[in-house]
Amino acid sequence: MTALPRGESPGPSATDDDSVVADASTDSPAEESAAGTDEATAEASDDATDDEAEAGTDPAAGTGGSAGGDTAAAPAVSEAEAELAAQRELLERIEKRKAEKDGPIPAGTKLSGPAADLLAAVRAVESGEKPGAAFFDSPAPTAPRRTVPAPPPVRERAPESVRAPLGAAPEAVAAVAAVLAAGGAPESLAAPAAGTLGAQAADALREDPWQLLSLPGVGPEQADGFARALLGDACGPDDERRTAALVGWLLERAALQGHTALDATEVRAALAGRAVADPEGAVLHAVAEGVVLVFQDGPEDEETEESEEPAEAKDTGEGSEAGDGREPVQVLLGLDRYALAEESLADGLARLVNACEKDADWSDAASSAPSPSAAELIRTAAAHGLVAHTGGEAAKAEPAALIAAASGLGLRALGATHSVDGRQRLAEAVGDPSAAVTLAGLLSGSEGPGRDEEGAVAVDLLVVLDAPQLDVETGAMLVEALADGTRLVLSGDPGVLGSAGAGRVFADVLAARACPQIVSRTPDPGPIGELVSGIGVGELNQVAAPGREVVIVPVRDAGEAVHRTVQLVADSVPRAIGVPSSDTQVITVGHGGSAGTRALNEALKQRLNPGPGQFGGFDPGDRIAHVPAPGRTVPGVVVSADAEGLHLDCAGSAVVVPQERVEASVRHAWALSAHQAAGMRWPAVVVVLPGDAAQGLSRPWVYTAFSRGERHLSVVHGVDQALPRAVAQSPAQDRTTRLRTLLEASDG
Repeated sequence: MTALPRGESPGPSATDDDSVVADASTDSPAEESAAGTDEATAEASDDATDDEAEAGTDPAAGTGGSAGGDTAAAPAVSEAEAELAAQRELLERIEKRKAEKDGPIPAGTKLSGPAADLLAAVRAVESGEKPGAAFFDSPAPTAPRRTVPAPPPVRERAPESVRAPLGAAPEAVAAVAAVLAAGGAPESLAAPAAGTLGAQAADALREDPWQLLSLPGVGPEQADGFARALLGDACGPDDERRTAALVGWLLERAALQGHTALDATEVRAALAGRAVADPEGAVLHAVAEGVVLVFQDGPEDEETEESEEPAEAKDTGEGSEAGDGREPVQVLLGLDRYALAEESLADGLARLVNACEKDADWSDAASSAPSPSAAELIRTAAAHGLVAHTGGEAAKAEPAALIAAASGLGLRALGATHSVDGRQRLAEAVGDPSAAVTLAGLLSGSEGPGRDEEGAVAVDLLVVLDAPQLDVETGAMLVEALADGTRLVLSGDPGVLGSAGAGRVFADVLAARACPQIVSRTPDPGPIGELVSGIGVGELNQVAAPGREVVIVPVRDAGEAVHRTVQLVADSVPRAIGVPSSDTQVITVGHGGSAGTRALNEALKQRLNPGPGQFGGFDPGDRIAHVPAPGRTVPGVVVSADAEGLHLDCAGSAVVVPQERVEASVRHAWALSAHQAAGMRWPAVVVVLPGDAAQGLSRPWVYTAFSRGERHLSVVHGVDQALPRAVAQSPAQDRTTRLRTLLEASDG
């Protein structure tokens, strides 16, 4: 393996950039370190959490749907509120189905279709109601043909308005504030506590002060101090209220890092670190109280129901050292919201697999496909209800060809992407603007064909691009919204960073081999494509870049890294590469630090769009990142501000953010983290790697950041050998989930 070469800066000035020009550096062997991988993975996961905290993680914040011309007077429903409503509806449906499964099942009540008709016929003959011959000559029912509906009339979209979340009643907030004051907690937590704990929040906090841990930003130390102030000597480190709250807090914190469950051993160790004398008893109590659910991942002949003491007994070794040669049973703890979402997602994917028409003939469409990989994808989608497609940026032409082919066959075909940028690129590739939507817009109803009379999305084929960005709750909502017979294709690059939310849906589907997998044979072109392809297999290769497509800019410290970055964006890249500053994106490892997004955004604003920040820290022309919902980043530009709020232009869509929501949901975006940049591309990208960023590097992070540039990539390099080490280390599964096990069980 060779180290990434140092090269010329793209057009350095005589005074500032002379030191940038250097020969290719010599190779150095990469050091293998498992600990380094863990630290890099943890830092990258924390970065996703920081993204949400930086730009606001209020789940009720969002952009409203488009308004029709005669409905302007009606109150707008924000996109985030629609997503929350869909989540509530999903949980209600899941719980209803779970209750139905637990109850007695009368004979035949679970049958449908021909099976139900046959049972009814048998009962009619047995009862003497009808003779048996009455059923012999019955004509076979003909399945109704699904027709393509006429496209709805195009309506002009009104500016989207981001509405503030509905607050709790003033009386409830005042009561909570009084309790918080008695416990020495900040009064600013009153409104969040009332919103999270409900109208009786004050009484709940008096009875159980550790419920304060359910609020964002509150840690065990703060909750312990609050409890001591309210309860005095009546509380201690082993108070069952405290231990139950700690277990829930540990699982919530793990969810922010992408886990949907945690090993019970890890939870007990974390409790012991929080001065809990009996961690095993604390876990059993939390399970008994319904704070968490317990799951066993072991041999099929062992008990796998959600039990309490038997599961814990097996995990502690009472059933794992019986000398029978079997591996110990792994016991996982999880929150019910993620457990229900994973179970619903596994059931929904199995339903799509089994309900699809298997004998469709799309051979003519496949024969006219633009590439062999596209033809293979078309043939596979014709015969299967669920298909996984993997490949890089160039491979996205294959799902586009599939959508076009299915539309040509008279099917309702649609593609959904993670970002607005991805939607525009897909629409251009398909040649039909109506064939592409964002996934969030599709689920909220603000984009796409809408729902049919049964509440399902009106599509016959749905292709989800950027599938690694799909978290488990969004995935569950998606499959719940698809009717039987709908074909679903999950397409993405498995080398990029995972979703901002909990779960690893695409990786689990691939690992479980739950469906056919089409691996694209279309490579990404050019020096950047060659470099990124090597990173994907753990090699940081030296690539030839005759057109300065890839340039390495070595720096000594963070201050020089900021200076070089500003110089590249404002001068060198526009002059030498021909890409304007507005089309050049800076990507760095984290938000904090002397060369994080905050420091870089401040320096870039002073150079590219200086101003007093007259609109809540923003000026017209500022590049911003709007976060309408947790985990979603929409880039845009500030247009103006007035009494309504801050006016933004987000990829051609007008968005108005109320003044009280600006601080929580809008931030400068000349510089982004790699998690925020996932699913988007720019003509030129400058990746900043200051010396203090070494611990945050991993192969998926480098792969994601380096692959965001189309024409040019500059690397401001200050991490020395930490970069090749991060690329060489094999990325381990960095998230604990149950979806793979559920998919494998349903397939078996």
